Amino acid sequence: MTRELAHEPFGWRPTTLLVTVRRYRCAECAHVWRQDTTAAAEPRAKISRAGLRWGLVAIVVQHLSMARVAEGLAVSWNTANDAVLAEGQRLLIDNPSRLDGVRVVGVDEHVWRHTRKGDKYVTVIIDLTPVRDGTGPSRLLAMLDGRSKKAFQDWLAERDQAWRRGIEVVAMDGFFGFKTATTEELPDAVCVMDPFHVVRLAGDALDDCRRRVQQELHGHRGRKGDPLYTARRTLHTGADLVTGRQHERLESLFADERHIQVECTWGIYQRMISAYRHHDRSVGRVEMSSVIDALADGVPTALVELRKLGRTLARRVCDVLAYFDRPRTSNGPTEAVNGRLEHLRGRPRLPQPHPLHRPSTPGSRGIQTPTTPSICEEPVCCRMGLQGIARSRAESHQGGAQMEARRGSSNRSGRRHGQPSRGSRRRAPGRIHLPYQPEECAPVCHVSPQRRFLRRGRRRPRG
Repeated sequence: MTRELAHEPFGWRPTTLLVTVRRYRCAECAHVWRQDTTAAAEPRAKISRAGLRWGLVAIVVQHLSMARVAEGLAVSWNTANDAVLAEGQRLLIDNPSRLDGVRVVGVDEHVWRHTRKGDKYVTVIIDLTPVRDGTGPSRLLAMLDGRSKKAFQDWLAERDQAWRRGIEVVAMDGFFGFKTATTEELPDAVCVMDPFHVVRLAGDALDDCRRRVQQELHGHRGRKGDPLYTARRTLHTGADLVTGRQHERLESLFADERHIQVECTWGIYQRMISAYRHHDRSVGRVEMSSVIDALADGVPTALVELRKLGRTLARRVCDVLAYFDRPRTSNGPTEAVNGRLEHLRGRPRLPQPHPLHRPSTPGSRGIQTPTTPSICEEPVCCRMGLQGIARSRAESHQGGAQMEARRGSSNRSGRRHGQPSRGSRRRAPGRIHLPYQPEECAPVCHVSPQRRFLRRGRRRPRG
């Protein structure tokens, strides 16, 4: 008996693997058993191990969608989805050694579901140890449903005690749920609020202050020609990166006394950036500490955005200043992984392996443009050797010759045999699509002489 398995596509065509399953019978006890085929595929599986590995690499590395993977394997979407996810679970998640050597952990939330129903947030946990040590990029450890203290705390509680004791630093944003879970489950670890989220808090305060002053002065949102709206992006540029034109724009903006609140908020924003960019981390730590102390006391009541920022930084002052003592523990690689996950959630395009041409519509004489070839619906059997391919090619050529002869015999217009009429000249040319070539094992597209001249932009000569 034979077993049919969806195999890795050959030349971007679905391939069926036929496995001959031998049966053995004991001459003494008459016991019958079959040959073990677990090396080719799991029991009762429809996809071979090579096909599962191809699908997993196509999704993770080549960014293909599950629909394209199912089309390449010639199986349904549900079959491909269940099989590839199970293979990823076995190879990536169930690997017992993937959590070895983790010393620095990054945690952040990510918007995964863009719908009205269900929880749209997921918690992403990243290994930042290679980034801190300079040995490689960050690694994705887990994605948890929801954004809460319980989700992160339950994941930490599932790890063994030796692993939790080895965690030294946990980089996070301003969410207090991650802070509480880390304090309870990892008492020896140091919480670090990374610079990206700290500067983002100051940038949000600057935007809120600019919008509030815009409404108080003009009574409407920012429009083209308004000074505050024109300088909205210039305000977020670092002072050491401002060009001459941007510098003039800021001077004209702050020359108006009505924009004094925006200028004060902008000054705090620039001081925080300069503290993180200072080459001496001890000096940067002193500068950041002075900014937090200035925001804690003595801020006017009118600057509601700075007062709110001061309260937030005062509660997380230890986490903010811990970054200067532990360099390269930023949560920036976590944001990069979030972008990669968002890319995987989409539907990327299929790469173009062969520049085939599609037939033009009737009545069109334009030059054909290359397009992405669709994966053939008919699977190619792995047992088909060069002799079978040559035989199918000869049959296809023979069938094409008979078709041309039939067309010539049915000619009633008195024209010579083989000469196209005016009506047939407008039709799309017939083509013979062969499975493979024996020499190159690549798809072939036979084009009539008429189409060959149309590709070059000139008509076929008469006669």
